Amino acid sequence: MTTYWAAHALLPGGPATDVALTVDGGRFTAVTPGAPRTGTVLPGVVMPGFANAHSHAFHRALRGRTHGGGGTFWTWREAMYALAARLDPDSYRALTTAAYAEMVLAGYTAVAEFHYLHHDPAGRPYAGNPMGDALRAAAADAGIRLVLLDVCYLAGGFDTPLTGPQRRFGDADVDAWAARAATADGVTVHSVRAVPREALKAVAAAAAGRPLHVHLSEQPAENAASLHRHGLTPAGLLAAEGVLGPTTTAVHATHLTGADVALLAGTGTGACLCPTTERDLADGIGPARALHDAGVALSLGSDQHAVVDPFAEAAALEGHERLATGERGRFTPAQLLAALTRHDALGHPGAGLVAGARADLVAVRTDTPRTAGAAPDQVLLAATAADVDTVLVGGDPVVRGGEHRLGPVGPRLACAIEALR
Repeated sequence: MTTYWAAHALLPGGPATDVALTVDGGRFTAVTPGAPRTGTVLPGVVMPGFANAHSHAFHRALRGRTHGGGGTFWTWREAMYALAARLDPDSYRALTTAAYAEMVLAGYTAVAEFHYLHHDPAGRPYAGNPMGDALRAAAADAGIRLVLLDVCYLAGGFDTPLTGPQRRFGDADVDAWAARAATADGVTVHSVRAVPREALKAVAAAAAGRPLHVHLSEQPAENAASLHRHGLTPAGLLAAEGVLGPTTTAVHATHLTGADVALLAGTGTGACLCPTTERDLADGIGPARALHDAGVALSLGSDQHAVVDPFAEAAALEGHERLATGERGRFTPAQLLAALTRHDALGHPGAGLVAGARADLVAVRTDTPRTAGAAPDQVLLAATAADVDTVLVGGDPVVRGGEHRLGPVGPRLACAIEALR
């Protein structure tokens, strides 16, 4: 049993002072405000561990290398395909270990990996599932809780076969996909472009109560193609085929109609926004406040990892709303923290600084040039990933004093990325 103590902590009931947190067996056994100083003292403000609800870990190798030629999401995708073609199980593990370590260093304690890099570069299935195994090993090395979401990817677009690098992502049919996905922590519909309508019900059935994620309306072109092919928006198509529901998370949800928002709310579907990626790819600003007001639970993800900073994602969620509306305070700091810590989007309900929950926490310094003077309940909008001091994952101190247990993460990233050039 280990006891930690924090002068300030953000508890489910709000900010609290002089908080003792007792950990045993990887869970909090007691969380006590107003306690005398005892045990290991954590600096600054303690928050629940952050949940990265949408990740493509291998995209981390593209950071800082896609800005020279302008373009759109669709031209960026060509660079992603070229990178995907160069990865094998060993290089995949090296890269994703470093990417996951960067996430923990930033305060993420769990990640939902939207995994579609299944086969060899020619599209031939490996013996076993070495690419999925590489992700599990990488997460274990990096100390992050992994939720492996196996992606169903059967087509290159509406009525379009898989070609080129996409063959690594696809399967012969939905049954072949489901056989592999049976061992995953959850499943995904890559998009309505990549999963034909006749396969959607089978994917929903294969989820069998596990998390089901789907890229939804990230691009206007997707909406237009869906309307042309099926006479339905992507959200309407998913609803008609039984994909939406309480265990489903719609990722991006950028270009939704009012009726789409109502469909998500009415089915209990959540929405994961990825503001730094949506900004980087010029995707657009999603209807975050409209979704929230309709009762859709919001989560956040770092997606392509152009930025790995949960504070930046929260600030962008609020900042994009400010730019779109001309109003400040569209989300309160408590609402932003709720989006950052929505572990139920990963299939892990009951998270937080509360007895019985997994002992995941983040201690954020309040004496840095960025955070000095910030109110504890508002430090989320002042801090960056660089201000994280301590991260516990299941009671294990993976980050201490701003250093990951694996050692310097930057050189590890550089080595893994350089090997792919």
